[in-house]
Amino acid sequence: MKTEHSQQYDKTLLKSVGKDVFISNSVEIRRPLLVSIGSHVAIDSGFYLTTALETNNYIHIGPYVSIIGGKEGKLTLGHFTNIAAKSTIVCVSDEYLGEGLVTAPGIPKEMCDDLIIEPIIFENFVNVGANVTILPGVILAEGCVIGACSFVPRNTKTEPWTIYAGNPIIPIKKRPKEKMLKYAKKLGRL
Repeated sequence: MKTEHSQQYDKTLLKSVGKDVFISNSVEIRRPLLVSIGSHVAIDSGFYLTTALETNNYIHIGPYVSIIGGKEGKLTLGHFTNIAAKSTIVCVSDEYLGEGLVTAPGIPKEMCDDLIIEPIIFENFVNVGANVTILPGVILAEGCVIGACSFVPRNTKTEPWTIYAGNPIIPIKKRPKEKMLKYAKKLGRL
């Protein structure tokens, strides 16, 4: 019989970790020393991470979320953020403009195409629906929601408390914030 501890990822491998954190034992975290996890965080099965990750508190990362880009990439998640199942976040990408070969093991760096290396930031209260793709340099403003199956192009900066959807995303409507801010304050996070 497995204990609760054996059903989780070995959190001692991470740079830092808060309290009340669940990380499924079926995740792959390539560079755990680049990962800082806040408190009240859940990371579900199938999570795949190759970049630096910094989370604040009250975060949920759904099943089969991929965050890619290697050691140069970084994703920052504000308080009360969520990423739904099967979303892909690309923090570093080849430019694919023919200036070199696509980055791959064994290819000398001077022969590789130029890289787009731009961190991705989710401010507080951001929610990302299932099957969303986000490219480098994106800043999702406080309270922003990205609808399921949407595409967020490189260097997009959203407006606060706005719901977006589409390929590429467009604003759909404003999102009320009063209750969320009140509840967050009660939890001591504002």
